[in-house]
Amino acid sequence: MSSTYKVLAQSAPSATTNTDVYTVGSGKSAVVSTITVCNRSASAATYRIAIRVAGATLANEDYIAFGATCPANDMIALTLGLTLAATDVVTVYASSADLSFGLFGSEVA
Repeated sequence: MSSTYKVLAQSAPSATTNTDVYTVGSGKSAVVSTITVCNRSASAATYRIAIRVAGATLANEDYIAFGATCPANDMIALTLGLTLAATDVVTVYASSADLSFGLFGSEVA
């Protein structure tokens, strides 16, 4: 079993669109240690983050953040230690196209 520490994913999604930013590869697992949300705008924006087990259809129970606010020209760092299995998916949503998301952690093969 080997762990690779890395940037798992980065995305600047379109506004008001659910966007899959990371899917755990087949035969792997992952630990998402930190998720960052960066607001590149002079206006506050809201975001959502969901973890979809085995890529299931997005449901209310999948959300770990919903309607959370990122202040103008600022960033939020969520240090979580999320454990994900093969084919689990991290999906994000932003109220503005000015939000960027970063996932940092390790993949285990």
